[in-house]
Amino acid sequence: MIVVDASAAVAFFLREEGWRDIAPYMRRGVSVDHLIKEFYNAVWKSLYLKKLPGLESAQRILQLFKSYVEKNIVIEPEEKYMDKAFEISVEDHITIYDALYIALAINKKLPLLTLDEKQRHTALKLSIEVLP
Repeated sequence: MIVVDASAAVAFFLREEGWRDIAPYMRRGVSVDHLIKEFYNAVWKSLYLKKLPGLESAQRILQLFKSYVEKNIVIEPEEKYMDKAFEISVEDHITIYDALYIALAINKKLPLLTLDEKQRHTALKLSIEVLP
């Protein structure tokens, strides 16, 4: 099991740069519930910026994501990790959003799947295995 962050989920489902590198790791994971908010926002932004052909395409992606989360991801409430995330955020100058995934990885002693370089750097500094 691994911690899946929003950058990985978004890249995988929207076929963004690096998605093939993370595909083998997407089978089973855990994440904070903030993942869902970030994912929906990324789909909205892609639709708004016309990177998706239309609303039907966006809805299809959201349906695939919901099915994936239901079957392949354990969702943890972010509140459980807020204090640790705040600590990491202040210490390493990263957003609370990114720090939540790191706090979850620390708590569960699991590797972190991310394409976010700043988050990767912080996680490695905290001795967390980072994929890919």
